[in-house]
Amino acid sequence: MMSLYNVIPLILCLLLSTALKAEPPKLLTLQLAIDSALQDNPNLAQMQARSKAMAAVPFQVGSLPDPVISFNALNLPVDSFNLAQDNMTQMRAGISQAIPFFGKLELRTQVASYHAEAASYDVTEQRFRLLRDVKNTWWTLFYLHRALEIVSLNQSLLRQFVDIARTKYEVGEGLQQDVLLAQLELSKLLDRKIMLQGALKKSQAQLNYLLSNSANQALFLPEKVSEELRSIKNEQSLFAEANHTRALLSSQRNSIYAAQSQLKLAEKSLMPDFNVGVFYGGRVDNLSGQERSDLMSFKVSMNVPLFAASKQQKEIDQRNSELMQQRYALQDQWNQVQADISSAHSDFQQSQQQAILFKQGIIPQAKQTVASMLAGYQVNKVDFLNLVRSQITLYNYEIQYWQAFVKVKQAAAKLISMVGKEEIYE
Repeated sequence: MMSLYNVIPLILCLLLSTALKAEPPKLLTLQLAIDSALQDNPNLAQMQARSKAMAAVPFQVGSLPDPVISFNALNLPVDSFNLAQDNMTQMRAGISQAIPFFGKLELRTQVASYHAEAASYDVTEQRFRLLRDVKNTWWTLFYLHRALEIVSLNQSLLRQFVDIARTKYEVGEGLQQDVLLAQLELSKLLDRKIMLQGALKKSQAQLNYLLSNSANQALFLPEKVSEELRSIKNEQSLFAEANHTRALLSSQRNSIYAAQSQLKLAEKSLMPDFNVGVFYGGRVDNLSGQERSDLMSFKVSMNVPLFAASKQQKEIDQRNSELMQQRYALQDQWNQVQADISSAHSDFQQSQQQAILFKQGIIPQAKQTVASMLAGYQVNKVDFLNLVRSQITLYNYEIQYWQAFVKVKQAAAKLISMVGKEEIYE
């Protein structure tokens, strides 16, 4: 029988073996995040369900009303309720059909079809908005990871500076204030780290929401991405493309078409609708046994718009106003689209220029400055304060580079959403 001392090492070995065999966590690339959102996001799914429901409406409103089948007893004597007592007594069955005036069903179908098409464009618009939100949040998470990495690296470097300053102070070649200064900067970095971790948790919860995950699910992003920055088309080209491809504008145009058809339908309401019917009345033989013939009846009726001034004409006025409202809404949306594209285009250009400047110019120069300062400080030719300042400056520049880089990606995501197509690059 194995003793407890023999079992414990065996369990530890098994646990260690399991840990070594465990697969590394799956990285959530930007493309995986996009695919997951498009598949599982409930807001997009409900928009798709609404569009599908709207697509079934034209078939309903374009059909004739259901015919009415009736069964009744006519001229039944109440003294005896005898069907043979009176010649006018009959048991009648019939069918009637309401028929709208010519063109009304077609116009109702047009209205519903335009609304259904607008709903399909709303799905496309929601899809691009979802992609924009996923990309923005994913890039924010990526930036926060890089910022935390830079903070941790600078914490390690400042600890080395503290050790150097303390050593020089102990041998009488440095000042105690140098040690205190470095420790103060370490505390500032710790404060920045706490803030970044809080922002990271919020952004992670937001991305989980977009992906329809639990809010606290851990997300693991790649440590590196391509840092290539492509040029985009000019504003006028993006304006022209958005005018044709932006789903929001297409949806609004279909709302205008629907309003136009509703106006025509309101004008048609001045014309009467009809109701036609045919009825068959069966009679029984009279009390003396004499045979009585059955009766056939036909009916044609129509509504008369006697109150057109206060009813149909008011509906026409209403539809006219609604049509003007939709046209103004389209113009307002188009103005807003152009303003949004112009703003995002400016953000893209500015951030791209800043990212290139930091990457190719400022950061390499700042690294050379820090290396020179550190070498000079070790031989007492550079003040410790200047050394720390140069390192903090480099730290800030690296943070600013990733901020600018991520802003480029987020501005591109906004432009794609505003134009309504992926091809915004030259």
